[in-house]
This record gives sequence, C-alpha cells and structure tokens, in this order.
Amino acid sequence: MRFINNIRNSLFLGVCGLFLFTGCSQKNVSGDYTKFYKDTKNSKINNSPQMHKYTMRPYNVFGIKYYPFIANIGDNFEGIASWYGPDFHSKKTSNGEIYNMHAMTAAHKTLPMNTVVRVDNLENGKSIIVRINDRGPFVKGRIIDLSNKAAHEIDMVRRGTAKVKVTVLGYNGEIENKNAPFEQVSKENIPPVQSENIVELEPLDIKEDKIISTNVTSPSVIGTTVTKTVPMVNKPKSNVVSSGSYKIQVGAFSKVEGATKTKNNYQREFSNNLVEYEKTFVNGNVLYKVFIKGFNSYDEALRFKNNNGLNNSMIIK
Repeated sequence: MRFINNIRNSLFLGVCGLFLFTGCSQKNVSGDYTKFYKDTKNSKINNSPQMHKYTMRPYNVFGIKYYPFIANIGDNFEGIASWYGPDFHSKKTSNGEIYNMHAMTAAHKTLPMNTVVRVDNLENGKSIIVRINDRGPFVKGRIIDLSNKAAHEIDMVRRGTAKVKVTVLGYNGEIENKNAPFEQVSKENIPPVQSENIVELEPLDIKEDKIISTNVTSPSVIGTTVTKTVPMVNKPKSNVVSSGSYKIQVGAFSKVEGATKTKNNYQREFSNNLVEYEKTFVNGNVLYKVFIKGFNSYDEALRFKNNNGLNNSMIIK
C-alpha cells in the first residue's frame, strides 16, 4: 500500500529493500559508521559493522545520488511521511532484516540503519518512535516511509501521507546512543538538496528495468537483480469520464516500449478510462510515465485506486 497508501510509496523496500549501488562513488559525506557504531548485543536487530559499511556508502537511484550521513542527536527534518505494508511484509529490508509491517520501523533515504527517530504528525499532534531499517521513500518531498503499525499509531493510514517532523534520538537501535554525535557540526558536510530532488516515482513501477539491490548480511551478495510487476486485479470498472484533472500514475519507464505495453494493458483492463503515457525529463534523463486519467477529485481517484488493487500507484493533479 505504497505511494498514496504506500508503500510503499515507498522503495524500496522489502526485497526491493532498495539499496541501489549502481555507479557508486567512494566519496564519503559524513558517512563513517565508526563515528556512531557500537555493539549493543541486541540479537533482534541487524547492527553489524559490515551492514553499516555497505549501507553508509553513496548510492544511485534513477540518476540521483544519495549520500548517507550522520545527523546529530536532536536534529530534526520536516516533510511528508508515507507508509508501506502488505506488499512488502516478510521481504528483506535494506539492512538485511525481514520487514514486519507490525513492527515500529521505517525507511529513510540517508540516515544510518538503526537510527532511532521520533516522528511527530504535524496535522494531529500524535507522535511515535521508530527505528530505521530500510531505504526510501524515493518520491519527491517524502522524507520517511513508516511501517503499517507506525502509520496507524499516528492516524495517517487512511490518508496515506501526512506532514511530519522527524527528530533524531539515537543510533544502533538505542535512544541517546553515547557513541553518537551530540555536538552541532557544520551543515556543509551534509549533502545538499540533491538528496531531496527525487524522481516522482518508485522503483517498483519500472517493470522492465533491472534494479540492483543489496542484501547487506554479506558483502558477497551485492548485485541481486529483482523485478516486480503491478498486479492486474479484475475489479468492477468505474464509469469515470476522462475529463477530470486528477490522474493515477501506474508506471514509469526509461524505454518507450515498456510504457506502450503497460499503457495498452491498463487500457484493456479499464476501458472506461483514458490511459496514456507522457514523455518527461528528470535530471536530464528521459522517463515515460503511464497514467490512468480523468478523475474529478482526489477522493474519486483514491476510490478507484483502492477498488482496483493499484497499491503501488500515485495520485497526481
């Protein structure tokens, strides 16, 4: 239930624990895990030095380079939170654990694995504490992807997203980890806005493109290829007239052939709706996005999305 219900959204998560090391650089921006790592003897989490070594390296997702960095305890960031659940339950996360949607965990693009953060829902005042064990969400403007359990706790499951503040509390699965940095350091060492200039899609929606994921339990397994397709669910069709300004993105492709094939599949499935692909340019790269169009409101699009099992899709105006 990623993207609007995320996620999903979110990327990536699960066996798509999406830690993409294609074109990795050796550049290290505040990513020295020895600055915060300690052996906590906690057998319930994966907190090995080997895991931190690989998950703190820079990585690329669709041409965007991300630089994991070490924030100071007390640092906070505001943005949009999403959540992910059943589609990724029992699949591997970026730190090599098995994703449990009933646990209080989350995905973040750049904070170290096992960072403990407080998430405040700025829309209703509710807050939770979660542990980072995955990478994502790779969607513009989103800063954290919560587990299903965590999203329920701050009452954001129904809407799918919420404006939040994320505050760093500790590392290695502990609050106020004494090995973590407390002093404020120059923000010049933290990668700039590039890490938030993200393609408005998730890797799950690229069907024919190969995605490189990392199973961090062992250095030798980097480079596992995984693919995923959006399930075609035979649900009652909606009589939506293709004139509204809201649309649902159901795929994104680097090649027009993949976009054309997916467009045709969805058009057959939803003959009462207009399905088209649009050619876009993201950071200088061509991307073909496939949309189901013609919804008059967000709620109308959301009902269609939920009724037709389009869990890994995104509503756009």
